[in-house]
Amino acid sequence: MSNEGGIFKAAGLIAIITIISKFIGFFRDIIIAKYFGASLVSDAYFYAYQIPAVALLILGGVGGPFHSATVAVFSKFIDPCTNKPNEKAINLFRTFATISGLFFIIISILVFAFSDVIINIIINGGKPELISLASTYLKIMSPIMILGGIIGIYYGLLVSHKKFMLPNLSPTVMSLIIICAIIATRNHSTGLVLAVATTIGAFCQLVMQIPSVSELGYKFRPNFDFFNNIELNQIGELLFPAVLSSSIGQVHIYIDMFFASQLQEGVWTAIGYANRVFQFPLGVLVTAFLVPLFPLFAKLVSQKEYGEVTYYFRKGIGMLNFLGVPVVFLIALLCFDGIRLVFERGAFDGHATVLVSEALFYLSLGLIPYVFRDSVTRVFYSFNDSKTPFLIALTSILAKVFFNYIFINVLGFGIGGITFSTTLVTLFNATALGILILKKIKLDYKNYFIDLIKMCIICVICYCSVHPLVKLWQVDDPKLLTAKVLTLTLAFMVLYLLLALPLKIEYAKLLCEKIKAALKI
Repeated sequence: MSNEGGIFKAAGLIAIITIISKFIGFFRDIIIAKYFGASLVSDAYFYAYQIPAVALLILGGVGGPFHSATVAVFSKFIDPCTNKPNEKAINLFRTFATISGLFFIIISILVFAFSDVIINIIINGGKPELISLASTYLKIMSPIMILGGIIGIYYGLLVSHKKFMLPNLSPTVMSLIIICAIIATRNHSTGLVLAVATTIGAFCQLVMQIPSVSELGYKFRPNFDFFNNIELNQIGELLFPAVLSSSIGQVHIYIDMFFASQLQEGVWTAIGYANRVFQFPLGVLVTAFLVPLFPLFAKLVSQKEYGEVTYYFRKGIGMLNFLGVPVVFLIALLCFDGIRLVFERGAFDGHATVLVSEALFYLSLGLIPYVFRDSVTRVFYSFNDSKTPFLIALTSILAKVFFNYIFINVLGFGIGGITFSTTLVTLFNATALGILILKKIKLDYKNYFIDLIKMCIICVICYCSVHPLVKLWQVDDPKLLTAKVLTLTLAFMVLYLLLALPLKIEYAKLLCEKIKAALKI
């Protein structure tokens, strides 16, 4: 398996870059929390940002449909010896970028013109002041809609050429600009500052991709060869269902926003903070392994080497689970102390800490199904099948409404009900996709579940061992709280690794070898 070393090396590099990016994003959230807390203004900003986030993060982000479609198609046009695109790839890029840009310009104009209508739909029953603020912020951020697909195409081209650093590092630009804007106006900070800084940051995110993409040979010129274009049709066949699938994921968010608007003030902001904390380990794990694996899946499927696909799928998802399962248990152990440490200062008080901690706990239960769902989805895309993930996502809309209604309106779970509903829907999607992929390729589920059960049993033992220390070690001083979180996390992970080795979990041995190599022991 000659590609294995390269994949793990790339995964390590991407993990480091992603961690840096996530830490800067965390610092951005800390600054926003300090000056805005969980308030009407922060709610308005985060409600409004959901619309441009569809284009920037959901459609155009790493792992989004524009990135995935670009990787799946362009990987086949790159010369493996020179790592250069052929003329067909360059013309296809120009055509794809042109039609995507025109589409998103139209969407941006519509969002600007109808921001009031959009916000009224999203925040049904919200306070008039909240709706007015969110509508204003959405108008300011509407130009971000132009960027979504273009950024996704550029990310996909770089990843297809094994240029992993820039796509994973560039999101930090927006975070840095938001941080600087808030600090510069700290005595007069308003939601307008957040909206303007977000827009400027998004444009900078695109601009910094252009030189690297141009160096590869992709120099943009408008190309209107939209008709009878076989390669563009291939992208469209993959992209359209993938966009719909991702959009349905956003529908889930709008459903959550509707139910959250019926709860106490600050709930939607708290869910946003919880999701960003959850996305830290999830983003590191999924991005690190699936970004380098996806182009390999696409090439192997095109060469009909299905045994290799199964091998790398098991290796990739096995390592993801080995690192992800303890994260779930660590969140259960330390989420309250962790949220206090990271966010509780300034306008972010103890009540906000409770809200975010509860949301995070129930959200974290979906980490393993989330990893599995995203991994299997990449295999579907490698077979040029984005319709199946779309249909599964479509059926999950009713499940999302049903679970939210039961947990919020019937059982009165509050904020935890919304995030636990998300976990159950993720589990439903993962299960359905896992069954349907077997029609295309046989995956090694037996060893997958054996390893997963072993990991869970070990984590239960580690949890029971460390939990008494969490209760006994009660501190308020930030330095002592930092020491508590770091010490207990380290204790948990060391115990987890020591127990995994005698159970012959191969990923434990592999991780030990990597640690020894890094430390040169």
